Amino acid sequence: MSATRAVWLGAWVAVLVVLHYTLRPLLGWRVQADFLVIALLLVAVRARPAVAAVLGLAVGLASDALAPESLGAGALAMTLVGFAASWLKAGFFAENLALNGIFLCAGKWAFDVVYLIATRRMHGADLVAQLVWWSPLAAVLTAAVGLLVLVWSRPAATGRRT
Repeated sequence: MSATRAVWLGAWVAVLVVLHYTLRPLLGWRVQADFLVIALLLVAVRARPAVAAVLGLAVGLASDALAPESLGAGALAMTLVGFAASWLKAGFFAENLALNGIFLCAGKWAFDVVYLIATRRMHGADLVAQLVWWSPLAAVLTAAVGLLVLVWSRPAATGRRT
């Protein structure tokens, strides 16, 4: 990865982190886009699995610092998603927009599954409803926002002019 592309990717990650902690709380919706997962997946698909796992751990610990009652759940979920995303993307995902959308959706849903099970705050019907209804809706919204980020960042990240 060239220095220009690395700086551009770093700028997008910084913007996504700022949006996660500023815009997301203001909306207050039940189904929200997870900008941290988008940032992690943007980096994970361009990094080796170990680097993506360490970045996932760092992002997860940083987000867990704001939720001490579930300390470690976000770190575990982000680490697993970052590692799996890097490993899977290197294996069989092309630069196809539809595949990237599916990839973002699956990554967000996998994060929610691991996080909700690790926190053990929901049980029974509430957990099932969250995993079957609300988490997939949040994953679709996250994928849509992630695709917008990919479309906006693609010309500068690849060095092509539009």
